[in-house]
Amino acid sequence: MTHPTTGLIHHPYVPPEGFAAPQPGVFKASTVFFPSVAAMRSFEWKDKSAYTYGLHGTPTSYALEERLATLEGGAQCLLVPSGLAALGLVALSLLKSGDEVLVPDNAYGPNKSLVEGELMGWGITHQYYNPMDPEDLEAQISSRTKLVWLEAAGSVSLEFPNLVEMVRICQRRKVLTALDNTWGAGLAFNAFDLVPGASPALGVDVSAHALTKYPSGGGDVLMGSVVTRDAALHLKLKLTHMRFGIGVGMNDVEQILRSLPSMALRYRAHDTSARALATWAQTQPEFVQVLHPALPESPGHVHWKALCGDAEGRAAGLFSVILDKRFSQAQVDAFCDALKLFHIGYSWGGPISLVVPYELETMRTGWPAHLLPGTLVRFSVGLEDVADLNADIAQAIEALYATAP
Repeated sequence: MTHPTTGLIHHPYVPPEGFAAPQPGVFKASTVFFPSVAAMRSFEWKDKSAYTYGLHGTPTSYALEERLATLEGGAQCLLVPSGLAALGLVALSLLKSGDEVLVPDNAYGPNKSLVEGELMGWGITHQYYNPMDPEDLEAQISSRTKLVWLEAAGSVSLEFPNLVEMVRICQRRKVLTALDNTWGAGLAFNAFDLVPGASPALGVDVSAHALTKYPSGGGDVLMGSVVTRDAALHLKLKLTHMRFGIGVGMNDVEQILRSLPSMALRYRAHDTSARALATWAQTQPEFVQVLHPALPESPGHVHWKALCGDAEGRAAGLFSVILDKRFSQAQVDAFCDALKLFHIGYSWGGPISLVVPYELETMRTGWPAHLLPGTLVRFSVGLEDVADLNADIAQAIEALYATAP
């Protein structure tokens, strides 16, 4: 090589091996080099025994996938660009025209939009079941039911279902189960081993997780994961993942790898503050109902306690309140606007506390019998001092009375 450009592109220097540091290396690529044509033809990406193309994984993404599988008690993991992409991958992999999927009525809203939109357009029907009634779930299972979605705790209203009984029903009826495990995050309970010591093991088939939330922890990364324990099921998901060209950026993977070691500490801190605020909120007459699985009065508390225990670090950082129906939407909006530390915004699991008012009646097939009438507001508790957050909510309550109904 005589030209400097060629020399720079094909430089002979190779760094010495043996470098070790707290964080894994970041390997980015589209093209991956093979040592020979024979290697190109024999290298296998499906079992992670080799590297073939950047979209199929690098040492960096492999490292995160293995850590996430361990976190959730699974054996295999796939990375996708968002939590919703994880839900979509499960549906696209496991359902076909003529099948039916059952979804809890308190499921994550975009998942309901997916089944009502694209899936219906592809000839896949759906039914919504009462998440607090296992008998209603079983009554809706038919020969066409190929997948049951589970969610614990429920989206926005935070009911905690009898997850153990629902999984038992689905196993008995030979229907696959997929859990949106973003709330539990692999820390509140083991979705693949709901009853430790049970034989055969009692657990879900698939765990979908929005890594955007607690694993990231910074409110600045979008990513999701799909974890399984069954190799054949994982391969089915992986082939769909490949055919759709689904991939994630390694810089985002690096961010989550960096955040994972502190995840349990952060989750516990979110939980501790959320419980304290929810307990205080119960004393405020403006809030006719406070929803948090660790509160004995909250719907499904007994199921949460049976599955998760009551130790801190097992109940995430969310709680919702229902404001008395005497307050108009304008008054509720003024309450949210008056908050200074709670920012108005979607998502959760980051350092900054968030708040969102919801029109719950537009999100459910009917107003849930276990919820009192009023307007629901969800709080996502960040990592600020809990006394400061408490004072912020207290001062914002005054705005309820400063705005005309």
